[in-house]
Amino acid sequence: MDSQMAAALKSGDEKHLSLQSNASTDTALVVLKVPFVIGVAGGTASGKTTVCNMIISQLQNQRVVLISQEAFYHPLTAEQLEKVHDHNFDHPDAFDTELLLSCMEKLKHGQQISIPNYDFKCHKMIEPARVVNPSEVIILDGILILHDPRIRDLMSMKIFVDSDSDVRLARRIRRDTVERNRNILNVLDQYAKHVKPGFEEFILPTKKFADVIIPRGADNDVAIDLIVQHIRTKLGQHDLCKIYSNVFVIPSTFQIRGMHTLVRNAKTTKHDFVFYADRLIRLVVEHGLGHLPFTEKQITTPTGSVYSGVVFCKRLCGVSVIRSGESMENALRACCKGIKIGKILIHGEGKSGRQLIYEKLPLDIASRHVLLLDPVLASGNSAVKAISVLLSKGVPESNIVFLNLISAPEGLHTVCNKYPRLKIVTSEIDTTLNKDLHVIPGMGEFGDRYFGTGSKATLS
Repeated sequence: MDSQMAAALKSGDEKHLSLQSNASTDTALVVLKVPFVIGVAGGTASGKTTVCNMIISQLQNQRVVLISQEAFYHPLTAEQLEKVHDHNFDHPDAFDTELLLSCMEKLKHGQQISIPNYDFKCHKMIEPARVVNPSEVIILDGILILHDPRIRDLMSMKIFVDSDSDVRLARRIRRDTVERNRNILNVLDQYAKHVKPGFEEFILPTKKFADVIIPRGADNDVAIDLIVQHIRTKLGQHDLCKIYSNVFVIPSTFQIRGMHTLVRNAKTTKHDFVFYADRLIRLVVEHGLGHLPFTEKQITTPTGSVYSGVVFCKRLCGVSVIRSGESMENALRACCKGIKIGKILIHGEGKSGRQLIYEKLPLDIASRHVLLLDPVLASGNSAVKAISVLLSKGVPESNIVFLNLISAPEGLHTVCNKYPRLKIVTSEIDTTLNKDLHVIPGMGEFGDRYFGTGSKATLS
């Protein structure tokens, strides 16, 4: 078995989570082009650009591009230039938001773009424009980058850099007088007339949209290190996890990839298939339980010490989709002593139709968090039917955690688009479905292989 495992690990390493170039669906090809977009907002001279540069310097192994909202200022007309000191550069209307959205849409679809080159001395666009290529990470930097909901919707992470107002004013004076050759009196006049009111009316309210707030700006090394660590974690995830925030893939290790190699191998015996499938199922169940609510609790240890811990949600139940879902029941019972488990039987009608044949669920299921069990998420049609049954019994969508071993992108799209508030926990996302709606590369008919009702070659 050791030599088989070594060979399997090598094979798995070469193919792990790769999308084949001849994938049969457009969905799989589009997913490859989805960038991780970070929005960085904050008041004038708060240290936004410095924070962005610190993030970029630590993401050395990724392709990162920084796009400033300032490049999208509307150029001033001759009449506006005559009264430039009265022009409000801190108002949302000062920016060409439609052009920014257009550029982001092109980058999102893997297209090269040209960004305007705005000159702050003459307040016009100058040549040459800046050429930007598609990248893994796109950082959008600007005072009002979190103001427009359409731009916020593009972001994978939203950051607000929060600095003291006196510090920001001092930096603003130094920047505008040294870098932009402006008179200090004009700088102070513009600050009082437009910058400060604009911050209070338009910029500060966007703070509530931020996922992360960085006090002290670039001086906060700890916050920036945590952000970079989070970005690296997200970049290591499958691209569908960036599209759907309710999809969770358990962190991959050589152990997990080795077990996947064994359960996917058509030559693996039934005994070994069940053994390694059970190990993978246990990992998925443990990970799924981590997404349930908990409350903090302090207890006293045998040494007399106080330990601050948590108490897990006790109102749980499992629901298995007969028959392959029943393979996950033992792992759930091992993790949750005495847990109630219901069952749902669904019959397929063609490639899209599904009919409920049988259901046996706890009478109080509406008051419980439900762990829905099915090892393979393929087209998503059976999952949608099972979830609809749970909803009809009064189970809140947000109380459902769907556990499976492998998921096809098509199934994730189907379930997540219809039920965005439930959570899906899986151990790997496969490439696609074939014309028969079988997951590729997949692991075959899971129920047959697990319960021993498949071919002789599988059962040997």
